[in-house]
Formats: sequence, structure tokens, C-alpha cells
Amino acid sequence: MTAFLEAIRLVAAPDVLIAIMASAVYGLVVGSLPGLSATMATALLVPVTFYLSPIAAIATIITASAMAIFSGDIPGALMRIPGTPASAAYTDEAYAMTRKGQAELALGAGLWFSAIGGIVGTLSLILMAPMLAEMALSFSTFEYFWLAFLGLMCATLVARSSPIKAIAAMLLGLLFACVGIENPGGVPRFTFGVTDLLGGIEPIPALVGVFAVSEVMRAMMTPEPPPLPRRRFGSILAGQWALTKKYQWPMWRGNIVGIIIGVLPGAGADMAAWVSYATAKRFSKEPEKFGTGHPEGLVEAGASNNASLASGWVPSLLFGIPGDTITAIAIGVLYMKGLNPGPTLFTERASSMYALYIIFVLANIIMIPLGILMIRMASLVLRAPRSAVMPVIMLLCAVGAFATGNNLFSVMLVGLFGIIGFVMERNGYPVAALVLGIVMGTMVEQNFVTSLIKSDGDVLPFFERPVSSVLAAMTIAALLWPAAVWTLRRLRRAEPAR
Repeated sequence: MTAFLEAIRLVAAPDVLIAIMASAVYGLVVGSLPGLSATMATALLVPVTFYLSPIAAIATIITASAMAIFSGDIPGALMRIPGTPASAAYTDEAYAMTRKGQAELALGAGLWFSAIGGIVGTLSLILMAPMLAEMALSFSTFEYFWLAFLGLMCATLVARSSPIKAIAAMLLGLLFACVGIENPGGVPRFTFGVTDLLGGIEPIPALVGVFAVSEVMRAMMTPEPPPLPRRRFGSILAGQWALTKKYQWPMWRGNIVGIIIGVLPGAGADMAAWVSYATAKRFSKEPEKFGTGHPEGLVEAGASNNASLASGWVPSLLFGIPGDTITAIAIGVLYMKGLNPGPTLFTERASSMYALYIIFVLANIIMIPLGILMIRMASLVLRAPRSAVMPVIMLLCAVGAFATGNNLFSVMLVGLFGIIGFVMERNGYPVAALVLGIVMGTMVEQNFVTSLIKSDGDVLPFFERPVSSVLAAMTIAALLWPAAVWTLRRLRRAEPAR
């Protein structure tokens, strides 16, 4: 009890409260700009933390990352441009709701269920840290391979078009993920003598290109659509309680999936959002509505990505193992401030740990009022003419791409992926599956090759371990799912003929 009261005193310090508010606004703004990810938002804060107290420094990282993950939903819903990779899984769904005149419902769902997911994830961090960390440590490269492979198979489940086209798009993404020297052999692949390709193709330029630039190209080639009804942007949270009651099981399932995936080192909010959106569609009573503006996928994936953000701190705090790129940055800040991760952190610095929990809860509570203000400001985009919005989008794409690699080659990549995304969508190939292949490709290859080295080329260990065998069964089922659906359709068509 004494440690908890001390934690409240630490958080109530003026510098900590100012740090929370300032980083909240900063995270909302950066997360809503296409191409500027939550990881970049936290990385840019590191120099600022040099001058802050330990608690204030950690508060800036926690608050900015939570806000950035949510605010990535705003441009996704309003312009079909995900602000962060974690928002890409359900961007099409949110944008379809906006075109139906349900922009405030889509944005409200993103805000409300992100806040709930963040708080539930924090409770998991408080209550289940040792157990979850032990589970994470039991995962070897065999389990990580199947987990990443299962994430790839989500492409067949989230696709609105043919599953075959979704797999083809995913395989193209895997091909792009092979570029560079970041492979187990350290051999340059598909670089064609271009030194800028040695570092590989980053997911951010690909994401910005296929979603944002291709959208601008479509806008150039199509007439101006009828404007959305000019009306006052309604209550952001209206209808959210009804959605909570209607989709409470998907919400809790998203929280659980997010917590489990978040605690696994290297997984993060991106994978949590993809897996949860695919799970929502797979187990929905109305799967045919997905992709047409159905809020169920937003509920589950929105809760999942923020829940994974909090649970990702479990291995970071207990063992110094980063749960994702954001916590990798946070570990550096912890060491810099003398809060060395490890089991002793929970005993010798208990008040600091309680302070961290309080900051997580505060960040997700203030997310609601600040998120509403941000949504209302961003909603002005809906009323702006396309001729004014599209050049600004292109400028933001160029700036965001340049910021990822600090070179013009990233800007050229954005343009190239814009053309690829435009051609793919014109021919019915889902660009989300392409992005998924680029994001997950490296993780699949690294863990597959490492596992083969460990097993001396034997494939049996991939199926012998208990968790690995379960993940393998789920992955193979997802892989065979399109063939099963095709066979059932053929049988149903053949029945009347008899």
C-alpha cells in the first residue's frame, strides 16, 4: 500500500502530468499523419527524455505510443489511408462506413474500443505479468514460424475478392520482403546493384504507396464523387454502448488475442490487428458484410491492437526482451534512467512499477476526450474539395517516406508502390495482402531458417512441440480453407442438377 501511494505521488508530480498531456497531443498528431508510425513517434521522443525525470520519460513513451496507435485509424476512416501499420487491417472497413455516412460511428468505435483494449491490456500487465512472461519464454523459433505463417494466412480470410488472388498478392509481398541483405545468409538478393536496396524494402513506404498514392491516382482518373452530407459531425461516442453490448464477445476475444500476441517478442500491434480482424470475419454470424462497412471487425481489431501495446511491456519489464519495436525503444530509456528491466524491478522499485501502471490507465482514459477533439478537427477533411486534399496527401506521403530512411529513394519507393497498388486494385487483387506479405515475410524466413539449423534440417520438430503442433494445425487449416470453400460451392451447384 505504501508503494502504491508513493506511485500516485510520483505520477501527480507537475513534470509528469505535463509530459503526459504534451506527449498525448504529439502522439495523436503524428499517428494521424500517413507514413509516420507509432514507432517513429516514440523514437523521435528519445532525445527529449534525456532532460526528464525517469517517470516523466517513461510516461512520454507510453502515452505517445498509445495515442499514435489509435489516431492511425482517423485517416484510414476518412481517406482510406492508414496512419500506422496497425490500422491497415481494417482501413477498408472503416472507409466503407464513412462512405455510408457512418464516419462518426467508425471513428467512435476506433476510439472507444482502443481505450477499452488499452485498459484491459494494462490489467493483464498488472495481474498476469509473470505467467504471460513464462509463456512467452516457452516460445522458440518453431512456434514463431507457425505464428508468423498463421499471420500470413490471414490474407485469405480478410480478402473480399478471390482467395487465390489474395494469396497471389501475399506472395508478391513475400517477394518484396526478400530484397536486401537482411536474411540468414547475409547475401544480397534482388538488389540489381542498387546500394539503396541493400537494407531491404521497409513496410512504411510500401504501406503509404499502395494505400495513399494509389488512392490519389484513382482520384485523378475518376470524377469527383457526390460530397458526403453536409451536416454537423454527430456525437462521436453515440452508439458505442450498443456496439459494446452487441459485440461483447468479439471485443473480449480481441482483447485476449491482443494480450497473447503482444506478450510474444517481436509480434506487436500490427500482427494483433491482422489476426483479430481475420478472426472476427471467420467467426462472425454475418461474414458476408465484412468489407461493406460492418463495425464488428473494427470492434475486435481496435481492441486487440491497443491491448497488445500494454501486454508487450511484460517481457520488456521482466526480462529486458522487447515485445515490439516500441518497447525496444522503451528498454533503452529504462536503462538510461536507471530502471534496469528484470524481476528485481518489481521488488526493489515497486513504486515505479505502480506508477507505470497508473500512467497506462491515465493515457487510455484521456485518450477519449483528446481523441474526440482530434476527430472533430480531422473531420474538416470530409468537407474539403478533393482538389485541395489530394496535393496535401501527396506532400505528407513524401515527407513521411523521406523521414523513414532520410533519403529520396524511399520517396521513389512510395511512388512505385502507388503504381503497383493502383494496378492491383484495378484487377481485383487486395493490396492489404501485399502489405501483409512485406510486414511478415522477414519474420517467417528468419524463424524458418533458424529452426532448420537448430533441427539439422529435420522438419519433425516443427510438429512435435505441443504449442507448435497446435499452431501448425491452425495454419494448415487456414491454408486449406479456400480449397474447402471452393469444393463446397461446387458440390452445392451440382446438387440441383441431380
